[in-house]
Amino acid sequence: MNPGDGLVSGGWLLLTGVVYLVIMALALWRLPWGVLQRERGIQHLLFGAAVVLMLMWSLRAGISPGLSIHFVGMTTLTLMFGWDLAICAGTAALVGLSLIGRESWQSFPLNALCFVVIPSLVTLLVLRLVEWKLPKNFFVYLFLCAFLGGGVAAAAGGMTMGALLWSADVYPWSKIYHEYVRYLPLIMFPEGLLNGIIMTGMMVFHPDWIRTFDARHYIDEQ
Repeated sequence: MNPGDGLVSGGWLLLTGVVYLVIMALALWRLPWGVLQRERGIQHLLFGAAVVLMLMWSLRAGISPGLSIHFVGMTTLTLMFGWDLAICAGTAALVGLSLIGRESWQSFPLNALCFVVIPSLVTLLVLRLVEWKLPKNFFVYLFLCAFLGGGVAAAAGGMTMGALLWSADVYPWSKIYHEYVRYLPLIMFPEGLLNGIIMTGMMVFHPDWIRTFDARHYIDEQ
């Protein structure tokens, strides 16, 4: 989006804002505040993750405001920190982009919902389904939660953005489809690959950094 572009207004802006604030409040309520205050390492990881997201989201391709393609990265954060900390880190990154003028404050709720909340919750859903239906296995976790989950989460966030812009009469569906939706499958594989590579490195060298990954169950008991 271009600075100053308030694409959604009125009732749709209020709706996205309310949904985002409710989920953000729930995330803040669930945060392990004691651990965060005690562990400086987690604070540094969160800050570093927010900075990396800012840089990643600054690199985008698109023609019309709101219809830009970029890496999301929320799957890695969700698997690494849990959905509550991931949403907080994503929000911090979006605040940073808004402060430097890369994003519009008026579009903040829309961007936060589509590129922070939705991808994080979709990743959580994939993780819970995998844990429920499949055995705890290193490669199952890697390929389904990180790789597949990353692609599905990015597509879900993009489709939500497209649906909201169409529902709010910002663009006709034909424009949204030709400039945005038809390119989402093309970003799913590199998004999944990026998340998969990062998670592989952390699972091998720093499994203790991953909140949703217990090496004792996924590796030692195999």
